[in-house]
Amino acid sequence: MLNMVFLTNSWLTSFNQPGLCITMAMLLHYFLLAAFTWMCLESVHFYLALVKVFNVYVPKYILKCCIAGWGIPAIVITLVLIINKDFYGNGSLSESHPYSNFCWIQDDTVFYISVVAYFFLIFLMNTAMFITVLLQIHSVKTMTQKTCRFWKR
Repeated sequence: MLNMVFLTNSWLTSFNQPGLCITMAMLLHYFLLAAFTWMCLESVHFYLALVKVFNVYVPKYILKCCIAGWGIPAIVITLVLIINKDFYGNGSLSESHPYSNFCWIQDDTVFYISVVAYFFLIFLMNTAMFITVLLQIHSVKTMTQKTCRFWKR
C-alpha cells in the first residue's frame, strides 16, 4: 500500500483538490509509519524466538501485534489531524524542481517529531534487540564449545 500511495501521489496532486491531497499525505504518512512499526514488531518477535525461547506464550499474540502494528501509526496520524489538518498539504519536493508537487507533511516540526523521531526510536529498539540476540547467540556458542570440551576429556 505504501508503494501504491507513493506512486499515485504526484499524479493525484495534479487535480488540485485540497481534500484529496490531505488524504494522500495522510495515507502516505500512515503506511510509512506502519511499515516501520511492523519492522519493530518483527525485531521483538525475533527476540522472543531466540532469547526468550521457553515460556513465551502470549495470549492472542497475533491480535496484539496487529493492534500495535496498525494502531500506533493511526494514533500518530490522528494526533496530527486533531492538532491541525493543514499540516498535510501540497508542496514542492525540491527548490530545483518547483513543479514537482507532492502531498506530504508541510510543517518541519511535525515532520521531525512524527517521522524522524519515530524512525529513530524504532531504529534504537531494533539495534537493542539485534545486540541482545547477537549476545545470546554468542553465549550459546560458547556454552556449546565448553560442553564439547568437557565430553572430549
